[in-house]
Amino acid sequence: MTELLNVMEVCKSFQGNLAVDHASLTVEDGSITGLIGANGAGKTTLFNCVSGYYRATSGRIFFQDREIQRLQSQKLCRMGIARTFQIVRPFGMLSVLDNAVVGGFNRASGRKEAYETAEKCLDIVGLTDKAQVPAAVLNAGEQRKLELARALATRPRLLLLDEVMAGLMPAESKEMIALIEKVHEGGITIFMIEHIMPVIMGLSHHIYVMERGKIIADGSPKEVADNPRVIASYLGKGTGGRVC
Repeated sequence: MTELLNVMEVCKSFQGNLAVDHASLTVEDGSITGLIGANGAGKTTLFNCVSGYYRATSGRIFFQDREIQRLQSQKLCRMGIARTFQIVRPFGMLSVLDNAVVGGFNRASGRKEAYETAEKCLDIVGLTDKAQVPAAVLNAGEQRKLELARALATRPRLLLLDEVMAGLMPAESKEMIALIEKVHEGGITIFMIEHIMPVIMGLSHHIYVMERGKIIADGSPKEVADNPRVIASYLGKGTGGRVC
């Protein structure tokens, strides 16, 4: 495999407080790479730096061998980096289809192509039958699927998933796991944050662990699960199978 994303010694500071502290990692092309850590560890802040929502205070980020840490999110989206968010905020009064079309216009040459792309993405996530209903009436699981469809409609090469299982019932989580596998099998590289250990361990090829802004461990799911520092920090008794 070749490196699709390379994060090198990235720091992000807020009024002198380091939220990300010299973090380095790579995401291999064609992989599912996981990022775990306690709440406040800096995971989403790192995602924000990679996707252009924050500008890194220092360090370098490369996507397809191009340095990107100074580029804005809309430029990175056109280059092939898409993401979902912890808190889902659909355009409630717009139809489900029109929400997905927002992503479709990223690469489309016109309205027709944007709608065709959006329709295909709704079919992928299983929302075709809800295409004309207002997004506000969707339940939590359906809104997560819509968020994913909108990201897919941008036609990403790299998809960043930020806690897509949050708030889902067990049956919905199983559907989302199958959907992530389907998206990956379609040729999209995935970099994901997740708190539910069986999910991240089952999906990921490689996992990075963050603590207080630093990458403290990485390896295969088994290597991470067997790492004494990770066990002490996250996988000890009383965690209930969650990294929290």
